[in-house]
Amino acid sequence: MNRTMGLAGKFLFLLLTAAFFFSPFRILAQKSNTDTVETLTLGQCVEYAVKNQPLLQQSLINIDIARSTNKINLSGWLPQAYVTATAAHYLTLPTSFISDSAGKLVSEQTGVVNSFIPELNISQAIFSPSLLYAAKSAPLYIKQAQQQKDSTYIYVVANVSKSFYNLLATLEQVRVLKEDTARLVKNLNDTYHQYVAGIVDQTDYDEAAITLNNSNAQLRQAVENIVPAYATLKQIMGYPPEKQFNVLFDTLQMQRDIVFDTTQELQYTKRIEYQQLQTGKLLQNQVTDFYRKSFLPTVSGVFNYIPVFESNSAATLLSNTYPYSYVGLNLSLPLFTGFARLENIHKSKLQERLLDWDEVSLKSQINVDYTTSLANYKGNLYNFQIMKDNEVRAKRVYDIVSLQYLQGIVPYLNVITAESNLISSEIGYVNALFQLLSSKIDLEKAMGIISFNNP
Repeated sequence: MNRTMGLAGKFLFLLLTAAFFFSPFRILAQKSNTDTVETLTLGQCVEYAVKNQPLLQQSLINIDIARSTNKINLSGWLPQAYVTATAAHYLTLPTSFISDSAGKLVSEQTGVVNSFIPELNISQAIFSPSLLYAAKSAPLYIKQAQQQKDSTYIYVVANVSKSFYNLLATLEQVRVLKEDTARLVKNLNDTYHQYVAGIVDQTDYDEAAITLNNSNAQLRQAVENIVPAYATLKQIMGYPPEKQFNVLFDTLQMQRDIVFDTTQELQYTKRIEYQQLQTGKLLQNQVTDFYRKSFLPTVSGVFNYIPVFESNSAATLLSNTYPYSYVGLNLSLPLFTGFARLENIHKSKLQERLLDWDEVSLKSQINVDYTTSLANYKGNLYNFQIMKDNEVRAKRVYDIVSLQYLQGIVPYLNVITAESNLISSEIGYVNALFQLLSSKIDLEKAMGIISFNNP
């Protein structure tokens, strides 16, 4: 009688423990102090990241910086106006030599004590190799900044998607383990009553309790894993850590989304890294062209206006003005620069060769990425199909074995084995599904066809 009462207490404890982990609120990792918690789909998570992810926002700012830099570099084509001024008070006037009436040179001090000479200088570039280079390279720098934005966008989309799938895998594991716990609670209840009735011995009851304890431990760990999974997704999205949201997903739609046409051929030109390299090569070509043309003269038109104020008295300095002005052309022609121009051309051509080899290396790396991701996708697809079949079979086996145990046909060990196979198959199926979806993202990235609209 005491032994039965002891088992009843343990039985009640196990049921309460299972109920704690099985309660509905445990699956929701995201709780808020307010009644309303935002619910986001994968597409909405990506849209939020596009608007709020720091790296992506920085890349958009860099495009504006590139535009401003181009305007600065091209401002030399516009008229340049400067005002300078010089004020002087002679402590000793300059000495000049003049011939007297006898033809003898004599010295005398000339000039005035005070002078003020402002100068207006206006110049207009007519031709300049450096300005020509700035004009030709300006659109390439914009293109380079936009491609960097595209690269960051692809990174954000891929990582948000994979983090979203990782979170879903964790949530689905919790769901599976909750269902497992519910089955085990029922098994424990059945075994307890069979033991009390004398149909089975205490070994079956202990086995049922051990299995339930193990399931509770797995469920607890899975529930705890939800929090860091959400934190990772928030970090990649740029979502405030203190705010909460839940995720919305359709498992059936995800099963439809796993399909990918593996007969598509790899095209290097679709990879953003390849496009960035081509832009870099064009910029380097412009550098080489600039050094080739650096022997050309720099020509600009000038206009100067100089109103000279002079007086021996500071009080009347601005009353006496003697202005003059002129227009003309400035020409600067490099005749000899110590072979710097030739060496710069040689250096730039060597840098072009480096970029050519970078292209060879990049193509090889892209091919490795593609073949690896394709192999992973195909392997995960096969594994998903196997896990799906295993789940169906394991569920059918468990139902039959459970019924046979209740009828006294098989020992409880068979139930434990069937339960273990079922939980392994269900979790295996969940993991296989989300591994397959993640590998599809990797394959799309490797082929340069991430399937979200780039703003």
